[in-house]
Amino acid sequence: MPGKDRWGRDWAGWALDTAVQRGASYADVRIISERHRAVSTKNGKAGTVADNETLGLGIRVIVDGAWGFAATDRLARTSIDRAAVHAVAIARASAQVRRQPLRLAPVDAYQAVWHSPCEQDPFAIPVDRNLELLLAVDRELRSVSGVTLAEAEMDFRRIRQLFVSSIGSEIDQTRVLSGAGYAATSFSESEIQRRSYPNSFGGQFQLRGYELIDSLRLLDNARRVGEEAVALHQAPQCPQLTGTVILDSSQLGLQIHESIGHPIELDRVLGAEANFAGMSFLTLDQLGSLRYGSNLVNVVADATLDHGPGLGTFAFDDEGVPAQRTDIIREGRFVGYISSRETAHAIGQTRSNGCMRAESWNRIPLIRMTNISILPGEAPLGLEDLIADTADGVYMETNRSWSIDDKRYHFQFGCEAGWEIRGGKRVRLLKNPSYSGITTEFWNSMDAICSRDHWTLWGTPNCGKGQPQQTMGTGHGAAPARFRNVKIGGAYAAGS
Repeated sequence: MPGKDRWGRDWAGWALDTAVQRGASYADVRIISERHRAVSTKNGKAGTVADNETLGLGIRVIVDGAWGFAATDRLARTSIDRAAVHAVAIARASAQVRRQPLRLAPVDAYQAVWHSPCEQDPFAIPVDRNLELLLAVDRELRSVSGVTLAEAEMDFRRIRQLFVSSIGSEIDQTRVLSGAGYAATSFSESEIQRRSYPNSFGGQFQLRGYELIDSLRLLDNARRVGEEAVALHQAPQCPQLTGTVILDSSQLGLQIHESIGHPIELDRVLGAEANFAGMSFLTLDQLGSLRYGSNLVNVVADATLDHGPGLGTFAFDDEGVPAQRTDIIREGRFVGYISSRETAHAIGQTRSNGCMRAESWNRIPLIRMTNISILPGEAPLGLEDLIADTADGVYMETNRSWSIDDKRYHFQFGCEAGWEIRGGKRVRLLKNPSYSGITTEFWNSMDAICSRDHWTLWGTPNCGKGQPQQTMGTGHGAAPARFRNVKIGGAYAAGS
């Protein structure tokens, strides 16, 4: 096995040498070591307590103008050579049926070592301490009469990746990701209500160490979350009307993910994902001309650390392209896709904007969202200011469900809780709030967004794409925002 100071270098060199000797005009190798800890509790008992590690190598090659890919977790010389030979054979077979020549945007060779910021190593924290906090949250949730199910979880990953290419790149980067959250569920007769914190579907996730967990104040918010879950049973049903909606930042983050993030994936636009993930309404002719939203809608794809510790933050993507910030929507106008070296030419670009990522060593890189974020407003405006400035409407918080067509145009979202606004004040809690619309009409109806102090970079750890499917983490920065003339209600029948 290679020594510590040469971690993975020998393995990568063997794979590259074999691929080039067998006829590859280009090759790159990714060696990935990942440790993953998952801890959860359910109604006063430990649920999942798992800690595992994986290590493997994936090699991607070009032969006769076509791609080939193979992977192995057997890191002996013979197994690595076999994987490289297999990748070349796949590429050669693919070349027989390719429809058009492969064009790659150029990229410089880089030598770099990068570590994501991490103040406190989550793997240095004993599992017992993880469980102690989760069980304390669990007890607080179940201390609320009417809470029938309490669930809490933590998740930690350390991913070290070495990228080596035949053009001379050698990039060693390590990322540490943490996440935590919980939910209180209340069953009453035929109705189920649920409140989650700090977000639904697992909570909040960022490119940080255990310091993220400390910052979330999990225990401090538990009783309120349980009380809201129970109170929803007595709350009136969200009415059906066309009116004003204010979305909290986490719900707006998911709205960005589904109705902006996915449509701007250039492989989806070009039809490469049509069989599984669908296509996009954002055809190439709309670049630079489509009025996507109001003048307040400014969206970027930003993988740089300056943007924040998002799940889409890194130093280089899985093609060895540096992290970048790309304007997607500027003052409401659609101006950019997320691309790869192979697809950049389709939009007249001379370089990739660095959005190729793979779930692990045994998956080929795909175009994936980085941190797709809406920029905050410039005026000093908070959520309560926004509510005070709204005569009538519904404030909605925390996603419950979503549905959107395969071109990302028509959508319907449900939230866990809503509050009716009258005369600039929250007057009552509403259950089963929802809203629906058409992507461009919805974003064009945005007439206010809160300032930087109320902007949060949310983590979505479970975005699926590709065949075989890859699950990837993405980031979405957002502040609470207001939308006019939106269809409200209708997603849930009374008593659902």
